[in-house]
Amino acid sequence: MGWFYVVLAAVNELIGVWGLNKFNERKNVTNALVYVGGLALSFMFIYASFDYLPTSIAYATWTGVGTGGVVLMNMLFFGESKSLFRMVSLLAIIIGVTGLKIV
Repeated sequence: MGWFYVVLAAVNELIGVWGLNKFNERKNVTNALVYVGGLALSFMFIYASFDYLPTSIAYATWTGVGTGGVVLMNMLFFGESKSLFRMVSLLAIIIGVTGLKIV
């Protein structure tokens, strides 16, 4: 159940950041609600995961998945650079989060 909450937290973080990007482009109530709602739900789910998982593992996974997901989302949908260094850095995040889970 804890990992399910971490996944929900990460997905909602991506929704919140997507809303933030849209709100930055066009300030309206819908974009603000997506931004604030996504991040609020993200915090709610990560907090719920702490009942099942060690805080250090859940939080590190959530931030790693969120960071990696936001980088990918911005490269795919918002035209950010797809340079080799960015890809290698993203791989380092994935390896680090995976390593924390394995250990």
